[in-house]
Amino acid sequence: MSDVGDSIRYNKERWEELARANVAYSRPFLDLDVSSARRLLDPDGIMDEVEGKRVLCLASGGGQQSAAFALLGAEVTVFDISETQLERDRIAAAHYGVPIRAEQGDMRDLSRFEPASFDLVYHAYSINFVPDVRPVHREVARVLQAGGMYRMEWFNPFMQTVDETSWNGEGYLLKHAYVNGRQLTELFPHWDVADEQGVNQRIASPHEYVHALSAVVNSLAGCGFVIIHAREDVGGDEAAEP
Repeated sequence: MSDVGDSIRYNKERWEELARANVAYSRPFLDLDVSSARRLLDPDGIMDEVEGKRVLCLASGGGQQSAAFALLGAEVTVFDISETQLERDRIAAAHYGVPIRAEQGDMRDLSRFEPASFDLVYHAYSINFVPDVRPVHREVARVLQAGGMYRMEWFNPFMQTVDETSWNGEGYLLKHAYVNGRQLTELFPHWDVADEQGVNQRIASPHEYVHALSAVVNSLAGCGFVIIHAREDVGGDEAAEP
């Protein structure tokens, strides 16, 4: 098997394990209503109404975004590498009594979908699990209807190599090279996953990669996308002890 094929298989195995451990991203949202679904999907209020729209939740299994879109009346397809993640989407669909089409596969290969198959592609955090954003963006551009919307998340590359062990008494050190495509397993070889009961499990990390700001912006521009909005998620307790 090729290095690419090995990486795909490895990440699929890791995500099956993470989902079985009930990592937060794999827990279906079963308490949504129309208002909370819209707040979840569109916190800045820039997304058009999605009722009747064809939506692809890309590499976004887990029963979260797919359920929210279905509650808003969209025609939802969720595509993910992990069957366990997709099972959570099926659980959410049954819970709400809504149709959700679940498809298993690699986000870099959307060949099963015809060109212009979707009005909106919603890409929750997952693109950092492939080494190069360009194949993904090319596929999204192909399956997206002209004038459609693509919403994606990725890790701030300036912060991605910072961890809690680098505190020096005044701040957290940026001590690792900022290199597009850098694989981070050597820096973070495992994830500590707490389930809903607070029980911790240590699981080998998926292969995760740095995507530089220029790499993402240039890839989007090269595929013909027009950037209309950007936001940064800020969380945590700023007053907490380091």
